[in-house]
Amino acid sequence: MKTYEVLKIRIVQELFQPTTVPQTYVTVILPLALPKEYTYAVPLEMVAQIQPGIRVEVQFGKNKLYSALVYQVSLEKPDAYTPKPIVAILDREPIVTKKQFAFWRWMATYYCCTIGEVMNAALPSGLKLASETKLVLNPTFEGDFTNLNDREYLVAEALTIQNELTIEEVRKIVNLKTVYQLIDSLLDQKVISLEAELKQKYKPKTIDCIKLAEPYFSANELLRQAFADISRASRQTEGLIAFIQLSKSKKDVTRKELMEFGGIGSNIIRELANKGILEIYKKEISRLNEYAEDLITGFPLAEQQKIAIAEIQKNFEEKDVVLLHGVTGSGKTRVYIELIEAAIERGEQVLYLLPEITLTAQIISRLQKIFGDDISVYHSRFNNSERVEIWQSVLNGKSVIVGARSSIFLPYRNLGLIIVDEEHDPSFKQVDPAPRYNARDMAVLMSNTHKAKVILGTATPSVETFQNTVTGKYGLVEMKERFGGLKLPKVNIVDLKEETRKKTIQSHFSSVLINELTQALERGEQAILFQNRRGFAPTLRCDTCGWVSECVNCDVSLTYHKFSNTLKCHYCGYHKKVPQSCPACGQHKIMIKGFGTEKIENELQILLPKAKIGRMDFDTVRTKNAHAEIITKFEQKHIDILVGTQMVTKGLDFDNVGVVGVLSADHLLHFPDFRASERAFQLMTQVSGRAGRKKKQGLVVIQAYDTEHPVLAEVFRNDFENFFRREINERKEFLYPPFQRLIKITLSHRKVDNVKFGANYFATVLKEKLGSRVLGPTEPGISRVRSYYLRDILVKLERNKRVIDGTKNLLLEVSQRLQKEKGMSGIKINIDVDPY
Repeated sequence: MKTYEVLKIRIVQELFQPTTVPQTYVTVILPLALPKEYTYAVPLEMVAQIQPGIRVEVQFGKNKLYSALVYQVSLEKPDAYTPKPIVAILDREPIVTKKQFAFWRWMATYYCCTIGEVMNAALPSGLKLASETKLVLNPTFEGDFTNLNDREYLVAEALTIQNELTIEEVRKIVNLKTVYQLIDSLLDQKVISLEAELKQKYKPKTIDCIKLAEPYFSANELLRQAFADISRASRQTEGLIAFIQLSKSKKDVTRKELMEFGGIGSNIIRELANKGILEIYKKEISRLNEYAEDLITGFPLAEQQKIAIAEIQKNFEEKDVVLLHGVTGSGKTRVYIELIEAAIERGEQVLYLLPEITLTAQIISRLQKIFGDDISVYHSRFNNSERVEIWQSVLNGKSVIVGARSSIFLPYRNLGLIIVDEEHDPSFKQVDPAPRYNARDMAVLMSNTHKAKVILGTATPSVETFQNTVTGKYGLVEMKERFGGLKLPKVNIVDLKEETRKKTIQSHFSSVLINELTQALERGEQAILFQNRRGFAPTLRCDTCGWVSECVNCDVSLTYHKFSNTLKCHYCGYHKKVPQSCPACGQHKIMIKGFGTEKIENELQILLPKAKIGRMDFDTVRTKNAHAEIITKFEQKHIDILVGTQMVTKGLDFDNVGVVGVLSADHLLHFPDFRASERAFQLMTQVSGRAGRKKKQGLVVIQAYDTEHPVLAEVFRNDFENFFRREINERKEFLYPPFQRLIKITLSHRKVDNVKFGANYFATVLKEKLGSRVLGPTEPGISRVRSYYLRDILVKLERNKRVIDGTKNLLLEVSQRLQKEKGMSGIKINIDVDPY
């Protein structure tokens, strides 16, 4: 064929070639620790639906499928690989906003982690399904298949036969390649749950209510026969009459109300139920309505509160962040409420951050009572469906969110005010896994992103926060008086050396503390005792050969728990029965050393046999219900003395507490940490504030051997100003925050030689670049946890952005270099920016 004929054919083909649509690509974020985002191709039929912030189903690796977030849409194909196509689109509208993406990117950079790790921390589990996710039937599903379509029915029926299904098994059952939309539908209908969520599932709070049983409920005229049947049982007759009177004014009559109104016991109600006259049923109630608080809308403000509100508003004209420094019981919560109401009137959203949501039921109750349906609570103990529902409600403009640190990740549209209550609390710091962020610091960052204002509230500010007020970065508003003019509690510091010398100490209780507890009980008052160690005793030791019970996985002694007669590790959970004799020498002289909350509770029952003792620590508060029950019992005076760890220092406000005891101040003061004095001052001041909050001045008894420690004198005088001056001078002299920035690198490996080599390599490379800024490597106090050996390196940096950013990049580079070394691929490297 001639050349011109070939050209002619080619021209004709090009003229009649249909116009091609350029290939669209998306950069997605996967919930994995990947160094950068991954790119996928968008099939033509999906291009119209694709947009940043929606979830897409993608294949990553050989066989695994994930729900990923679309980060960017572009026409640029990556050079290094051929993108795989998206499998499916999971959302019609974005579930993540542009502001969130910007916030995540900043957080990943600041905390030396990946944006995938931030996504993994931010999204509820129901919004980040993966192919290895296991599905089970929801415990609340009652087997009603009528509202399910054919494919949903097949999955639900399969789960009634099998205990669990993987997503791959679901795919085979319904013969579909993409099943995430089907799974989302079943989650929304509460037919299925994710297996992971059942390990910490949220149980609804219920109360016993009473109603007439059938046929009396439907035909009241038959009640005459019921009264005839119980005519010889006068107490039952009184109980039934009391119920009828109560039911005329109340839709749901609780068991407790009936007992109090009728003056009858629970056995009478049970007998009426056994005879088929009354029926006992469970009613689900909100945990937020369990505390009858006198703060209501329109409650008059004290003069100090009015002044504080005016000063905060004035500070907001020039500053975005204000510290509200108010003594315990000064009425800070009422100030927050006024500012929240003003924000709602402006159409803004409010985030109210609390250090530990399970320990702050009383504050939540106040807010719920005032703001009603405008308020939502968000934290990790809610189940998957509830967390996704709250996520969507915030996206749709929910007014007030009360939550723990994870609530900073919610998709706020119009955030106007952030309140960080108890801003000093270390619970705002995420320890593991990455990102190891501080929610207080991130709240301040969010204020810049959203153009919002921040209030940091506390009676005991962190040193860094107060220093920011000194330098003028933050505004400062102070409330120095307790609400109603009540005096701060009187503090009595007891010298345990002197008590021991005089032999007046009984077990771990000074004569002063026992005397004050006895007098408080005689006056009908309650008491709180604080010991920051749970269990019965921290050590079990043989007096003959010195053997100590130790964990097989961690370099720590096992804690003795008397109630279960076991030795437990509080780091990895390992436990075993208490040996009858010493495993080393065979002698029976095994002694317990030290004391925890369980031992305090046990010995108080011997010393004060008439007192009703309760305990609140991690062992007794494993569910939210358990905590609420203890608080309710204490409020209703079913507990005279409450013994607890630092849980008792947070968010508790009781009317009748006359005495607070700190059993061992020395453990707080001499902890090996540059923040030991700060933490001790905060904890002792906070727990002291539980005494005498509403009726009269309370008393605090602090037991210590080192009574000359300056922190005790400052707690005694409630002298934060002097504490701050002394502490800030020490920080400046020894180059600690806020004058220097800290980054802690922890390396871990199952082989001790590997972690030694890795730590020395890491430190050597860092010292070549950073010199004396690098300290270590050192062996931490607890050098093995969960069978991993640990080594720490600390980097202290001047507050210079160029130096700090360069160091973070260097840390990531050295981490990658180390893991490429022979035998080092299995070493774990945790980078913790702003530790402690």
